[in-house]
Amino acid sequence: MFDGLQSKLSDIFDGLKKRGALKEADVDAALRDIRVALLEADVALHVVKEFVDGVRETAVGQEVLRSIQPGQQVVKIVHDHMVEMLGGTVPEALRIDTNLPVAILMVGLQGSGKTTTSAKIALRLTTREKKKVLMASLDIHRPAAQQQLQQLGTQTEVQVLAPIFGEQPVAIAKRAMHTGRIEGYDVVILDTAGRLHIDQELMGEVKQVRDVANPTETLLVVDAMTGQDAVNLAREFDEKVGITGIVLTRVDGDARGGAALSMRSVTGKPIKLLGTGEKMDALDAFDASRIAGSILGMGDVVGLVERAQQVVEEEDAEKLAKKMMKGEFTLEDMVDQFRKIRQMGSLEGILGMLPGAKNIKQQMAGANVDDKMLSHQEAIILAMTPKERRNPKLLNGSRRRRIATGSGTTVQEVNRVLKQHKQMSQFMKKAGKMGKSGRMPGLTAGFPGMGGGLPPGMR
Repeated sequence: MFDGLQSKLSDIFDGLKKRGALKEADVDAALRDIRVALLEADVALHVVKEFVDGVRETAVGQEVLRSIQPGQQVVKIVHDHMVEMLGGTVPEALRIDTNLPVAILMVGLQGSGKTTTSAKIALRLTTREKKKVLMASLDIHRPAAQQQLQQLGTQTEVQVLAPIFGEQPVAIAKRAMHTGRIEGYDVVILDTAGRLHIDQELMGEVKQVRDVANPTETLLVVDAMTGQDAVNLAREFDEKVGITGIVLTRVDGDARGGAALSMRSVTGKPIKLLGTGEKMDALDAFDASRIAGSILGMGDVVGLVERAQQVVEEEDAEKLAKKMMKGEFTLEDMVDQFRKIRQMGSLEGILGMLPGAKNIKQQMAGANVDDKMLSHQEAIILAMTPKERRNPKLLNGSRRRRIATGSGTTVQEVNRVLKQHKQMSQFMKKAGKMGKSGRMPGLTAGFPGMGGGLPPGMR
């Protein structure tokens, strides 16, 4: 979502960091460029003004301009002010530990992703928080809305309140809360109806449901692609209904990102969750420090580790570590890593979470590295026999031609995969030796943005 802004800010900061010393005029020039970049990213004007004024006041202090690395200091100041603008260093989690059952009221316009987000939150609460969750659709206006939630409930294995024909939203909310109490649910998620625009009927219905359910959380679901209109929408919903937090959806899309940067300042309400993709587990907690770090090219290594933990079992990680210590890394291990990478999201998105994301993406573009390439490489490895995967030395010319035909690729592509495997195997062997000696420096040389460009298997 922040690619355009990230690229522009990286250029500005690269210019600052190249200077040995900074003058006040240098800072002013950089801040003018930052101001333009933020406005082009659709950040609200008064938010930009407050941000730039705050950064300038701190950055032109003598202790900054006279420091050993003034450019780095200015970047840190911008980072700290951006964290503050986004909501501070402590993420605001969903409040679900009050009197049970807790009601979470989902509100927003039609098409914002309320129903899907309801199911994502339910899955997150059941798997991570071990809560017993009930979902209920209050949308009697959109055709098949209730059926959609039931399908998502089946997909996520979360219970959904059975619809009764002709039942009105307020009655559904009452029945859902009653069911939650008598059947021992921890959380009841109420998915309300949306409209194409805000009107009296929509607000009236949401207020009635709110009064009946007495929700602990009223979450406004907003499509990040709507830009500055999203900020106006949040302000209006808060004034007329009262919201406790915001969920931004489609943040993996081609949005300029200004809405996210403006919302906290304009509404005073925290962004609590981010919808990062179509899969049911593609929902991340909003962390201002990590978002700011990502925007400023510092990466989001914590977020990357969290994604990895979701797809890599501890037992599997230990097995791979033992193989590394022995210097073993087969083609079967390689294809397993490809699958885990795809489970974590798009390759561009994953590598973009590492420090130096701009340079990483440029390298990826130059090397034609993308998700399709991983699929081709996996097809090549799967076209081999189990014995060939474990012992690539068996792969003579005729076997390579057979594999190319079987995978729908060329002999050159097969050769490239084998070369990549050899490079990765050598890297794993080196890493294993370092692990035995207790020395880990140099491992980062094989990872993008951390000293060595693209990983060995992707060059």
